[in-house]
Amino acid sequence: MKRWIPWTAATVVIVLIAAGAWRAMAARQAQQQALSTTVQAGPVVMEIAPGEITPVRRQSLVLAVPVSGSLRAVQSATIKARVAGELQGLQLREGDSVRAGQEVGRIDPTDSNARLRQAQQQADAAKAQAQISQRQLDNNRALVDQGFISRTALDTSQANLNAAQASYQAALAAADVARKALADTVLRSPITGLVAQRLVQNGERVAVEARILEVVDLSRLELEALLAPADSVAVRVGQKARLSLEGHSEPLQSTVVRISPSAQAGSRTVPVYLAVTPPTGGPALRQGLFVQGELDVGTADLLTAPLDAVRTDKPAPYVQVADNGRVVHRAVRTGQRAQVDGQTVVAIEGVPEGALVLAGRVGALPEGTALRLPGSGPAPAASTAAAPH
Repeated sequence: MKRWIPWTAATVVIVLIAAGAWRAMAARQAQQQALSTTVQAGPVVMEIAPGEITPVRRQSLVLAVPVSGSLRAVQSATIKARVAGELQGLQLREGDSVRAGQEVGRIDPTDSNARLRQAQQQADAAKAQAQISQRQLDNNRALVDQGFISRTALDTSQANLNAAQASYQAALAAADVARKALADTVLRSPITGLVAQRLVQNGERVAVEARILEVVDLSRLELEALLAPADSVAVRVGQKARLSLEGHSEPLQSTVVRISPSAQAGSRTVPVYLAVTPPTGGPALRQGLFVQGELDVGTADLLTAPLDAVRTDKPAPYVQVADNGRVVHRAVRTGQRAQVDGQTVVAIEGVPEGALVLAGRVGALPEGTALRLPGSGPAPAASTAAAPH
């Protein structure tokens, strides 16, 4: 056998293997090029269901301002000690009822009684001195008429009488002050209501202006709501508000009764006061309970869109609009919210009336994404994708 035959066979095998590898690589490159051409020729089209697109429409919305705060009694009082001394006879506790003028306690009157007796005795002494001065003046007047004493002595007697009468009047005033201090030892409730807080105990020595009891009248309650300057402009006396109490589904009706003429320093908020009407057979209202709700301030015709259509995954809120079959992002300014036919809508600015906005459940789509809207022609079969639900 000739020696060149094995080398020739090996060379043929190597050539065949190289040719096969080249054909495989060429086929793969052709496949990738065809796939790239198909993708470029047919972009993905998002299919939109009928409930996933809504036109921007003009609607009459009830304008409302959010309000919140704690309830407080219109009539409340703090019973304080008007004189210093030991507290006695205080039997009332939190929740007990009191009447206007009812005695609720007493400050030990021993010192006040002594001061009143002292003042009364000083008044009696001043009265006796005034009577002596009066008799002396009468005697000197008779002696002047008879020429036994001079007119100067009579004038001196008149001055002494005037001083004695002034001292008597001052002593009477001091007695009145002492009598008032004695009356102030009795603590009385200025209003009818319930004891909200008891601050001292019997036997304690209290100072002047020490707080003894707090009394509230729950028959009339109000809410002090602090409104932003922009919200307070539309508020008027007589407007209605719907308030809710945590844990109770029945709303509380309230009415604006007063509006502060000035804003608070620092926060610049405007206090608005609403009279709250307790519901018949509803929860018992108490001072300090937190309520929140909305104050109706009128109606307005505004462009609206579903609240879930407004997206906030960018620095500024925006909506996804179907424009000529493609997605366009439009920045919007949101305003008043309202419930319309069971759906929450929001007033928006930045898109024209009739613009088709995509619902929030469609998800975020890149601008320029092709859309197949309800009622439009079918999307290309080879490249159709469904919108996320």
